[in-house]
Amino acid sequence: MSETVTDPARRIVIVGGVAAGMSAAARARRLDENAEIIVLERGAHVSFANCGLPYYVGGEIEDEADLLVQTPATLRAALALDVRVRHEVTAVDSGRRSVTVRGPQGEEQLTYDALVLAPGAVAVRPPLPGLDSPRVSTLRTVEDAVDLRARIDGHASTARRAVVLGAGFIGLEAAEALRQQGLDVDLVELAPHVLPPLEAEIAAPIAAELRRLGITVHAGVAAQAVEQHEEHDTVVLADGRRLDADLILLSVGVRPDTAVFESAGVACERGAILVDEHGRTNLPDVYAAGDAVLSVDAVTGLRRPVALAGPANRAGRGIADHILRPASARPLPAPVGTAIVRVGEFTAALTGANRAALRAAGIEAHTLHLHPTQHAGYFPGATQMALVVHVRHGDGLLLGAQAVGLEGVDKRIDVLATAIRAGLTAADLVDLDLAYSPVYGSAKDPVNLVGMVGGNVLDGTLRLWYAEDWERLRGETLILDVRSAAEYAAGHLPGALHIPHTELRDRLDEVRAAAAGRPVRALCGSGVRSHIAHRLLVQAGFDSASLSGGMLTARAVLGDDVLVS
Repeated sequence: MSETVTDPARRIVIVGGVAAGMSAAARARRLDENAEIIVLERGAHVSFANCGLPYYVGGEIEDEADLLVQTPATLRAALALDVRVRHEVTAVDSGRRSVTVRGPQGEEQLTYDALVLAPGAVAVRPPLPGLDSPRVSTLRTVEDAVDLRARIDGHASTARRAVVLGAGFIGLEAAEALRQQGLDVDLVELAPHVLPPLEAEIAAPIAAELRRLGITVHAGVAAQAVEQHEEHDTVVLADGRRLDADLILLSVGVRPDTAVFESAGVACERGAILVDEHGRTNLPDVYAAGDAVLSVDAVTGLRRPVALAGPANRAGRGIADHILRPASARPLPAPVGTAIVRVGEFTAALTGANRAALRAAGIEAHTLHLHPTQHAGYFPGATQMALVVHVRHGDGLLLGAQAVGLEGVDKRIDVLATAIRAGLTAADLVDLDLAYSPVYGSAKDPVNLVGMVGGNVLDGTLRLWYAEDWERLRGETLILDVRSAAEYAAGHLPGALHIPHTELRDRLDEVRAAAAGRPVRALCGSGVRSHIAHRLLVQAGFDSASLSGGMLTARAVLGDDVLVS
């Protein structure tokens, strides 16, 4: 079927030339060859790989040019886009349907038929004394990355010590990059653990890997000041520690870059632009997408900014659809929030809601901990990953998942993200027909196992208890350790009764005597053997539960200091 454009030529002005903005521009051109499409970018580059910046700093991406996916020239040649770098929008007049732009040649007014706001976000700069030091950098632009790399591997470089403030995704990638360049690195995070969106038990292996890489982690402590000296700076922590630094990387979060648009009447909440299901703001023919927008979380329904490239690209495309084909444009999908990061030899990933978000939304959930191998255990190279999955009380709807491991994390988190988007339950995961070969997976894939464990919890076959409840439970219950004698001797919870699960049937009288009418809380290495023990105990009349994730999870939650041997 041929397609004929009959509408008169229109002008679409797009503010911001990275993920959301450029996706909107490219899609608009593919839909309308006659439209005048102008992209205004404040910085020096468009369509750059901002997620690749830490890898350029670390040297894995060698050439600065590799960060530039497109240039104004290539975009003009391929898509006839008018892309203007170093052009900053300083005002919007929705009544006159115009923007004021300041560029290298001075100030001008541009009218629009449709305006797309994709200004992104800027690095948060907390009110720390001394943060204006020239040794303090951020990592948001190509210029930032080039400057940082020049400071650490240039011929005149004397940088030997770095402090990274903030242990989110970019902070961790930057810390590792600086360490790869031979610097001594201190990583400071205000939250109790690195990668704050992760559950503590998933973040623990990442903290251990950072330490293995030689990065010193300071979690649960604030930076109070930066003292500037002639030869170096010193970051002063709230607990009194002092960290000397030749450079300081600030990575404590971002905020929407919306001041100009909010002052023009664009409705915002906490600085983020409010949009409807098609990306429309409160002003006529003004749209917004990307890091500057307040999104509705797909799981919790709460509104929050989602600073991720994938949702930004999809939103930009969807906005172009609504501008040019409003009758058939699909609503923009609410973000699930899927993210992944490599730290040393480990990969950590998450999708959907974590415990904190579920509590904030008032959603009750069961939390499942599993430690499956990435492929068949009998095939060489099998290693365990850790999975944490939240399923809704009652119906088992999948709400969120996190994973950490050496291999196979990306594959499982993508399947679970798809399952959340599709509205699948734990029971549905059992039925997923996933690829199996000993090299790549197991006949019971970790995702299938999530469904099986979740189904057991929901139908009452399995009852869980959690490591964070141990202090409260230790006096009220009998802790029953059903691991092998060697595992028990290597470290166990104090006061635990040890009976291997293979001997439990013959030693139930010992359990009765030790319990003295109290509930029994069983544990093993990962939760498999304690599930077997739990089923035996329940059918023998005990009030029983199995430790979610076993001692592997307990060690991550409680630390090894609580163990006795």
